[in-house]
Amino acid sequence: MHLPLPPQSRFVKKVLPRSLLGRSLLIMSIPLVLVLAVALQIFYGSHLNLVSRRFSSAVAGEIAVTVDALGRFPDPADRDWIMQEANDELDLLIRFLPGRTLSAQDPSSKDDDLAGALRLRVGRPFRIRPDEDGQSVHIRVQLPDGVLDVQAPRKRLYTSSPFLFLFWVVGIALLLFGVAALFMRIQVRAIRRLAAAAEAFGLGRDRGPIKPEGAVEVRQAATAFNRMQERIRRFLQQRTEMLAGVSHDLRTPLTRLRLALAMLPAAAETRQDVAEMSGDVEEMERLIDSYLSFARGEGTEQARPTDLAAVLEEVAAGARRAGAEVTVRSPPGLVLPLRTEAVRRALTNLVDNARRHARRVVLAASRLGERSVQVTVDDDGPGIPAPQREAMFRPFASGAAGGTGLGLTIARDIVRAHGGDIVLEDSPLGGLRARVRLPL
Repeated sequence: MHLPLPPQSRFVKKVLPRSLLGRSLLIMSIPLVLVLAVALQIFYGSHLNLVSRRFSSAVAGEIAVTVDALGRFPDPADRDWIMQEANDELDLLIRFLPGRTLSAQDPSSKDDDLAGALRLRVGRPFRIRPDEDGQSVHIRVQLPDGVLDVQAPRKRLYTSSPFLFLFWVVGIALLLFGVAALFMRIQVRAIRRLAAAAEAFGLGRDRGPIKPEGAVEVRQAATAFNRMQERIRRFLQQRTEMLAGVSHDLRTPLTRLRLALAMLPAAAETRQDVAEMSGDVEEMERLIDSYLSFARGEGTEQARPTDLAAVLEEVAAGARRAGAEVTVRSPPGLVLPLRTEAVRRALTNLVDNARRHARRVVLAASRLGERSVQVTVDDDGPGIPAPQREAMFRPFASGAAGGTGLGLTIARDIVRAHGGDIVLEDSPLGGLRARVRLPL
């Protein structure tokens, strides 16, 4: 019994990528993002704060030196010389506004680092206001006889390297992610080709050996797959040759029995026995043919584009020659890759099984969406009870409708080799329906 997943697990399963490429990129990108986030946090959280405090402290110290010099040398000539030197040497634009005072209504920005440095170094009332153009900051300090207006370039207070660092980090991350995506795409492409080759080989579309490429492990898997293909081909060939020999050896005594029965004198008292024995010989020959076909599995035939309607007409024509009433309903243009002889054998087995137990058989085909085609074989016979239907696909199974031999077994084996399946259902005609699904 499968327990339901909790909501968190269902959400994670829904969000996670389903492909190997997506999951691999996610595995690589999560550590990369975390490392970059830690690096940015360390840079912005510690280094930038330290640089900002040092810049603010340097500017505040220069302003404090200027204020102290102006206090020690109040003579106008000395004051002009001090401000001129400060402008020239300190990269600050300093003006003295005599008779002015700072009021509480004067705008002031909240620059914690600069404000803290001014309180510590200058120790006088001040206001901080960024310039409208964003290129400088105005600092006004209250003096006993006026206001000292200092215009400091923004580069003296704030560093521009954070943006460069951010662009560098993001660029490196995108470059690494692109290289990883390209590398993983190449690796996944090799795995996809291997999976496609395995799927095609399983469907009987032998495309030959594949070229090993990609990582060492993927190359080893491709090489092992090529060796497996060769072993399976060799096994099928040996099995087919052996069974052909066995079939020939078994047919020889059966042929002698048939000739002996034909040469017996036609006596009224032995006519019934001879007929029954001839029927047994024919049944044994039919079973040998069925077993040989089942063991061979039509494995050497290659799939090719086939008109399904034409195959259905051929199967129906053969059943009509055997005395069955068969109706075909199929739209034109149903072309799909099939091993034609194998599919013809599978459908013939289904129709023969139906006509042996019914008077009327309807063979129909239709398209199921964009990826598959459905073929149904309906009859008006006695049908098979639902609990026994799956068992009918076993070799030599028997049920309410009599023995089936290997017909249904061979049919399902062929259809599944094409990537489809066969199921038995109730027929609208009152008997049994065999529903075949084949992929496009």
